Amino acid sequence: MDKKLIGLVFVFFLAFSLFISIVVFNQPLSRFTRAKEDLLPSAEKSLIFAWPLTTKINNQVTINVFIRNEKGLPLSNKNVVLRSTLGEIFPNSANTDKSGKVTFNLVSANSGMATVSAVVENNYPLHQNVSIKFE
Repeated sequence: MDKKLIGLVFVFFLAFSLFISIVVFNQPLSRFTRAKEDLLPSAEKSLIFAWPLTTKINNQVTINVFIRNEKGLPLSNKNVVLRSTLGEIFPNSANTDKSGKVTFNLVSANSGMATVSAVVENNYPLHQNVSIKFE
């Protein structure tokens, strides 16, 4: 009898604490059980910048990529791979720092227009590209 009473009291307090937490926090239970979507990169909110946009051949261009989530917050330790239609990028891939930033360099021995794109975690291509002209 004592074990049944202890089990029933435990179930009552568990149900009561669940009810109070929903009422007090005014949030559905799924908010607490759902996976964190804040860790997924956003192709729309992430940014890619390059400087200078026009340069001579064999000059170095600095490319900065900022990885953000849907809320616009920076994501750290995300692997970013850059691809270019012209020239050589180094390093080829790198992880973001705590501010969500990663820096690459582009050099081309040929003249022309280089279009640079980025892919995060091999699954999330950024919607934004940057074009750099080598003269």
